[in-house]
This record gives sequence, C-alpha cells and structure tokens, in this order.
Amino acid sequence: MATVHKSIWTLKRFGRFLPGTKEDGGNPWKMFEPSESAGELVLTIVESGHMLVSQGHDLLDGFSLLDAPSYLKVQQKSDTLLFRLTVKGESRLIRMQFSGTRAEALEECSSAVLRLKEYLPVTTQRGPPPPPLSCPPTPNQPPTKTTAQNQQAGAGEAMATEPEVVQGSLSIKRLTQHFLGEHGLSLPLVYRHSALSRGELEPFVRLCLLDPSFPALVEEVEGELRKVLQD
Repeated sequence: MATVHKSIWTLKRFGRFLPGTKEDGGNPWKMFEPSESAGELVLTIVESGHMLVSQGHDLLDGFSLLDAPSYLKVQQKSDTLLFRLTVKGESRLIRMQFSGTRAEALEECSSAVLRLKEYLPVTTQRGPPPPPLSCPPTPNQPPTKTTAQNQQAGAGEAMATEPEVVQGSLSIKRLTQHFLGEHGLSLPLVYRHSALSRGELEPFVRLCLLDPSFPALVEEVEGELRKVLQD
C-alpha cells in the first residue's frame, strides 16, 4: 500500500468571519485558540487534495482543493493566511495564524503556502503584519457526536449464521441486500478494494460529516437501494 504523505501545521488562532456582527457591535470574527481542554489547532492537507482544520477530535472546517481556482482565493500576509471561498454567489472568509515564534510562524506559513500552490495561486501582501487575531473568549462547546443508525430489520436470522462465501461477480440485488444488512456475504476480493487508502479515509469521512447536506444524501442513497430491492 502506498504511503499517504500529509502536510500538517499547528495554528495559533483560527477564525471565521461572521457577516452582520460588526453592525450589531460584536466582533466580526469567531475565533478558536488551542487549549488544554479543547486541544491543539491543526491544519492538514492530505494527498487526496482536501484541506482540513481541526481541534482535538472536532473538525472546524474543510474543503477540497481540487479545482480550487474556480472558487477559492488565498492571500498571505506575514504569518497569516486569509481564505475567501465563493460558491453559488455566496462568499465566506476564514483566517488562520501559525504558531511559534515570529520567525517560526513565518517559516510555517511559507511552508503551507508552498503546499497550497500545488493547487492554486497564493498572493502575498507586503507591508506591516496584520493585527492579531483576537476576540473575547467563547465557551468551549462539546463536540457533536454523530451516531450511525444501524438498519437491522429483517437481518436477525441471516446475520446470526456464518456469512455466505461468494465467488465471482454478484448481482446488483444481492449487493444491495448486503449493504442494507439484510444478507450476510463474504465478498470476493474484487469488491474489497477501496479507492482511498487507510490514511485518507478518516479525513474524507470527517469532511463528509462537515457537509450539512451529507445526512440527507445518506438517506437518499438508502432509499434508492431499497427501490432496487423492489424492482
């Protein structure tokens, strides 16, 4: 199995711009900082082309860098990166400052810029360093836990016995029964190969869970699978 090379940097601060809060007298940036209770802030870019910002076990932000020039602009100023994402006419801003001494933070930021330039141009703003990313502390929120709902209706007797060993190819209907847990199968090797390596799977799953439309997609896929069984 090929080794998955990650690029990982620790962050001093990470912020999301909140439109409208400045007019209300509030701080326009929602800030995250590392702490003993919440954990370190980490920026990760994996070989699959996904960029993730996490804190402890929580995924704060993430998106694909594939085709990034069509929707993403990145600007470096000193030890800080500013990202502007525009999707379907709506824009959002995120900002991150790298950790370490001034020299270390500049080096880390430049390293991340080199990695990002594999996917899109990064502009560099000259001049004095930007104001520090700071805001009144916000209470730590407990991580949201997503619990998979196992569909076991009608699977009791089938799964209580040893799974059926299958050779060769399988029909769509039998594969559907297996995925819905209605028929236990020991799949042939051809069905056991994943396009994602083990090191890429966890970031990919976290990225999917970050997408608010993902639960609805899962339900729609299950509904389509059940339609296959009715055909």
